Amino acid sequence: MRLSRFYLPLLKETPSDAEIVSHRLMLRAGLIRQMSAGIYSWLPLGHKVLRKIEQIVREEQNRAGAIELLMPTLQSAELWRESGRYDAYGKEMLRITDRHEREMLYGPTNEEMITDIFRKSVKSYRQLPLNLYHIQWKFRDEVRPRFGVMRGREFLMKDAYSFDLDPVAARRAYFRMFVAYLRTFARMGLKSIPMRAETGPIGGELSHEFIVLAETGESQVFCHRDLVELPAPGEDVDNDSDLETQMAHRLSLYAATEDKHDEAAFNALPEGKRMSARGIEVGHIFNFGQKYSKPMNAKVTGPDGTDVYVEMGSYGIGVSRLLGAIIEASHDDAGIIWPEPVAPFDLAILNLKHDDAKTQGACETLYAGLTKSGIDVLYDDTAERPGTKFAAADLIGLPWQLIIGPRGLEKNEIEVKNRRTGAREMMSPEAALNRFAHKV
Repeated sequence: MRLSRFYLPLLKETPSDAEIVSHRLMLRAGLIRQMSAGIYSWLPLGHKVLRKIEQIVREEQNRAGAIELLMPTLQSAELWRESGRYDAYGKEMLRITDRHEREMLYGPTNEEMITDIFRKSVKSYRQLPLNLYHIQWKFRDEVRPRFGVMRGREFLMKDAYSFDLDPVAARRAYFRMFVAYLRTFARMGLKSIPMRAETGPIGGELSHEFIVLAETGESQVFCHRDLVELPAPGEDVDNDSDLETQMAHRLSLYAATEDKHDEAAFNALPEGKRMSARGIEVGHIFNFGQKYSKPMNAKVTGPDGTDVYVEMGSYGIGVSRLLGAIIEASHDDAGIIWPEPVAPFDLAILNLKHDDAKTQGACETLYAGLTKSGIDVLYDDTAERPGTKFAAADLIGLPWQLIIGPRGLEKNEIEVKNRRTGAREMMSPEAALNRFAHKV
């Protein structure tokens, strides 16, 4: 993509109402623009990152055996009355009445709707286990939306729902998603720590939040330091015995949000293993048994011929929130530093002298070759000064910059800069093409 044809409205000044790093950088780098309190338009650069995050989430959900569908954003109030949550949910729910005086709501979550879908078509234990998910916009009318996409009112979320015959099978489903979450966040370059957490309005007994450590995190978290060093489970961890082994080790190490923190248990850890930090929640999973299946009459016929209420769980990932969390965890004074898997473009080509024929020719040749090789390139072909181009490239945070100017080309060299480390290397345009073309 040529920058001269791309829509990238950068801001030189930081908006006064942006309180945290991710909000400031998302506005300055042209990722989002606010439409109203807690509601944002996703501009082209931000939308590209959002879709990359969404695709990683989708791939790991599919790998874990979940099946994708798509539910509507508007829901019937009657379903929520069946579960007993319509009045209990509170003012965060946006309630709507249509022209026929039917009570509707803009979905903050989908337990009721998915249970209704399930009960209308699944009748036998032979159709279990089942895990259904979608990636859909949600709305929660926060009393004080703040921190940009970190605490907005409208947000993109992946929510999955498992249905099992008994508590043992439901626990296996829970931990299968637990492992899928660890893999998902690791693929985005994030170190996530699962922590026991309150269930809140979702309900249930077993619940974990997945926390990314960041100084600007919304809550205090406490954990065993070894959890920070544990790698995500490999792709080969997929059978039940492997899951149990993985979970037994991780759950033996202390980790809790401040709501579930046990000071005595934490202090019993060796001093060097106690870790307290700020964290950002990027995912939350729940095993809530028959909380929704009983009031909504979601039953299947078991092996002995009797009907049983299914055991359920739900599993959420804040897709749009993840974008802010990644920036909070990966930035410097100059701007964003995108992990390669979620970067909006793979690299930038910076033409330092757009009106020089040799420089122009080298840039065009490299741009064409990289694009043909499947590399997603942002080519800065504008007439801006080099300093302006350097600042813009650092601000938007693409992993690599290929810097091309007449002085280097006199030696048949271009400069290759790694955005994360700042390391610079001189090489021929041919060597750069060969190097990056083989990264696909």
